[in-house]
Amino acid sequence: MSDIPADLKYIETHQWVRVSDDGTATVGITDFAQAQLGDIVYIGNPEVGVTVNGGEEAGVAESVKSASDVFSPVTGEVVAVNEALEDEPELVNEDPYGEGWMFRVKLADTGELDGLMDPDTYADHVAAEA
Repeated sequence: MSDIPADLKYIETHQWVRVSDDGTATVGITDFAQAQLGDIVYIGNPEVGVTVNGGEEAGVAESVKSASDVFSPVTGEVVAVNEALEDEPELVNEDPYGEGWMFRVKLADTGELDGLMDPDTYADHVAAEA
């Protein structure tokens, strides 16, 4: 079973979101997603300043096996991207919930979080796909 931290929310396309006290949300792909992709060689993040929409494509993760769209779990303005991934995309494989985060957004509507999966629901989702 892949690692599923209890402090995050998830979406069906295997992205996670961690909300900070300052109203920003950090987004990345799950341990399950990085394992399915294999060795990641490129991460394409959205530009700082653009608005991403919950459930819509916001970037891409490319591996030696395939390319996969990355969807934003939440709507908001991108306030930061993980620039370390430009030179070290493998951080997503090594630490998907830590150093491998992808981008941060200033949440447009915190109520949107209520529609996301909790860890138990996401674990069931992963089990059904495995």
